Amino acid sequence: MTRVLDHEELLTELDGTLEANLNRHLSMAKEWHPHDYVPWDLGRNFAAMGGEDWSLEQSSLSELARTAMITNLLTEDNLPSYHRGLADNFSLDGAWGTWVGRWTAEENRHGIVMRDYLVVTRAVDPVELERARMHHMTVGVDAPMDGANFLHSVAYVTFQELATRVSHRNTGLACGDPVADRMLARVAADENLHMIFYRNLGEASLDLVPDQMVRAIADVATDFQMPGLNMPNFRKNAMILAKNGIYDLRQHLDEVLMPVLRKWNIFERNDFTGEGERDRDRLAAFVEDLESKATKFEESRDRLLAREAARAEKAS
Repeated sequence: MTRVLDHEELLTELDGTLEANLNRHLSMAKEWHPHDYVPWDLGRNFAAMGGEDWSLEQSSLSELARTAMITNLLTEDNLPSYHRGLADNFSLDGAWGTWVGRWTAEENRHGIVMRDYLVVTRAVDPVELERARMHHMTVGVDAPMDGANFLHSVAYVTFQELATRVSHRNTGLACGDPVADRMLARVAADENLHMIFYRNLGEASLDLVPDQMVRAIADVATDFQMPGLNMPNFRKNAMILAKNGIYDLRQHLDEVLMPVLRKWNIFERNDFTGEGERDRDRLAAFVEDLESKATKFEESRDRLLAREAARAEKAS
């Protein structure tokens, strides 16, 4: 590994890139308001206010859509953990500090609009939703952004923001509700802009410290976990979402991992030293293995869905 910079040195060297991309984001981000995406005329009081508490038949969403919406919302809810990780470990001076504040505010808006929609439409049990929020935020998250390596944080959030965009868009389609679809399309558009900010920062980091950055990318990609890992029933729900095409290994590889790696020109760069080359080889081997696992998962899922369809047809 050639040049190695610490956090303060990286932020100093990348200050121009940070400022340029902050200005780019502010020029492209559209102002929008959560209340404009919620069908308030569907709302009514719960029992504590003289109305009726939630019951399953009140929900117009399928079990899949409810699971996806709750998973996505709890991911947004734990924003304080993400902000703490970025704020505590790295200086918040200059453009970086402005960006972290802006990013936090925009992400918080996603949680506001999704929760308002779910409660007003009685799409999910609000009591269980609040219990899950309390648990998830109390436990917190354990992601690279919560560590001490700035470049790992940049790599992680680049992949995570794109993964969230994919999940939100597919969840919107699964809801079968044009209101939910419009809302989640708006949220996904924000996530895409966030991803571009971090992706551009990653690209500049590769040019600045190629060996150091490719190691961070390889570390994050080969051990990637969504920040919802510690939420209640996450693994079970993640399998439900994967089975039904909300977010699976193929999407992670083809729609998240590879587009970013191609944009970063990882496998064509010629500025890595021997150590950087080894990290790139490690990343390449992981991608090849993930391709095999994605294919096997798809084949297994197709067989499972075929059996379920056959049983349903026989039962009818």
